[in-house]
Amino acid sequence: MRLLLVEDDDHVAAALSAILARHGFQVTHARNGEEALQALLPAGTPPFGVVLLDLGLPDQDGYEVCGKIRKRTSIPVIMVTARSDVRSRIHGLNLGADDYVVKPYDTGELLARIHAVARRRAGAAGASASGGNVVRLGQVAVELETRRVTVDGADVPLTRKEFDLLALLAQRPGVVFRREQIISEVWRTSWEGTGRTLEVHVASLRSKLGMPALIETVRGVGYRLVAPAAAP
Repeated sequence: MRLLLVEDDDHVAAALSAILARHGFQVTHARNGEEALQALLPAGTPPFGVVLLDLGLPDQDGYEVCGKIRKRTSIPVIMVTARSDVRSRIHGLNLGADDYVVKPYDTGELLARIHAVARRRAGAAGASASGGNVVRLGQVAVELETRRVTVDGADVPLTRKEFDLLALLAQRPGVVFRREQIISEVWRTSWEGTGRTLEVHVASLRSKLGMPALIETVRGVGYRLVAPAAAP
């Protein structure tokens, strides 16, 4: 996922960018509001999945930047600031921010919030494209609201984690999800020992769906869902 980090402190930005990169994000750093707005303009590039917006910017207030972003795009915006009073939070949310994180913050919580707003956006996009909250991949249908999965119309019983894993991959077919990102999203942890559990769940999904090629292993990175070719 591409992420736009708007932060005027280079040291803070470098440290946070390194953490985000380890969790599979492609980070673009903007040092002020004008750079942030310019970064959102170029056509022909993949859109940002999330904007992390500091409010204390040197050229213009972060609230003003948020308002301008919201007029241009529906990209989720998470305000990251030391302003902890309730009025500031309410003001930010009223301007169109999707979430509000107060410094100092726990990195794990920030990652969880980033994934949460991105997941909500992906779910809304999938519902809009399909006319309902259902993702269809060839003969596979994933009903996000009812947590039902069918193959050629036949129900496939999945455990809670198996469904969460499939739903995550299915909402962005072809996109490679890093192991760390999947573990953070599905298991809500960064514990490396969960990696073996992930492998077991992937194997179980392939078996239950009867489609071993549906979930592709990208060696050294993670997994992606390969949408089945449409029947002629």
